[in-house]
Amino acid sequence: MISRRTGLAATAAALLTGAAGPAAAATAPHRASEVRGRLQSDVDAILATGATGVLAEVQSARGRTTARAGSAALRTPHRPVPWDAYYRIGSDTKTFTATLALQLAGEGRLALTDTVEQWLPGAVRGNGNDGRRITVANLLRQTSGLNDYLAVSPDSADEFTPDGYRRSRFRTTTPEDQLKAALSRPPLWVPDAEHPARERRWGYSNTNYVVAGLIIERVTGNPWAQEIHDRIIEPLGLRHTITPGTSPYVPEPTATAHTWFPGCARPTDTTLASGGGADGSVISTTHDHAVFLRALMSGRLLRPAQLAAMKETVVAEDWSAAPGVRYGLGIAWRPVAGSSGGIWFHGGTHLGIVSESGVTPDGARAATSATFTLRMGDPAQDAQDLAALRLVDRALTG
Repeated sequence: MISRRTGLAATAAALLTGAAGPAAAATAPHRASEVRGRLQSDVDAILATGATGVLAEVQSARGRTTARAGSAALRTPHRPVPWDAYYRIGSDTKTFTATLALQLAGEGRLALTDTVEQWLPGAVRGNGNDGRRITVANLLRQTSGLNDYLAVSPDSADEFTPDGYRRSRFRTTTPEDQLKAALSRPPLWVPDAEHPARERRWGYSNTNYVVAGLIIERVTGNPWAQEIHDRIIEPLGLRHTITPGTSPYVPEPTATAHTWFPGCARPTDTTLASGGGADGSVISTTHDHAVFLRALMSGRLLRPAQLAAMKETVVAEDWSAAPGVRYGLGIAWRPVAGSSGGIWFHGGTHLGIVSESGVTPDGARAATSATFTLRMGDPAQDAQDLAALRLVDRALTG
């Protein structure tokens, strides 16, 4: 008998075939050269916006092509960004968490129409917040109306300064504390009382995934990190993907995460950072992230009904620089010129790191990138983000 996880491991091995080198591309020589040249050009374009270091990968069943530009740190300008550097993928973690919840739904252990109150009695109450009218689908689709704990935390403004960062980089907060901060304010809205899961008002909130993580733990009786490992990381053979828990360290090899805080002329090394859980704590590589995205979209992690549910979207205005974005269950969709089916993506930001990625609807091809630069409140960040979106779009339609 071959178990589900054994089968997934075999699939992962097939995905990795031909990907031994940092820039392997098992296509016709001229085609491979064209793909590599375009990817390098797009990586260079991100660097040209003022980024310090960039790493990217395009992956298909035939192999992978990688490119890099810039340095591993400003203080060592001649040392390039390492191939297969580890980095914090930030909110790309949410796609992992949504996949877990949908796996549980496929197993009949959880329903997307279940309310928060059913699994966490009394946890979401006060100041007009009401867990009886928020479903699992609302959490995963960002239609719950809950405030983002990062936006309403009394310490958030102080943390976005060099001194505030240094004081808080080893400090962790529990999911319960994060939820308490979010509930200290009235909700942006409360989902429709008759059919809360059908709510279409949208607002991005990390709190939604904090609560989703707590529900996953209540359903399974295991820590969220254990479920991530047992259901996704191990079956797919993602040997360079970890959940760091309370550790602020990123494994080697990596590059320095540079953050320009508002009003600062020089960057701060923000490589050390703790915080986040089901909403944004995963550390990975461009290669592992692409393997995950391809496995997800090709149906290797979810049953057809659950993958279809993940792709049920609502309009997500003012969330991304790309036009026409719609948000599903932990993953978003956008139209792309030259692609009739558009692409699926999420994206993540952590201190000093921006993760941008995308995958074709059938999982045949994925593009992932890490830029080791974040400039808060600087128009140059917009140019960097647009260049990263362009890299993904060209990689998946070229």
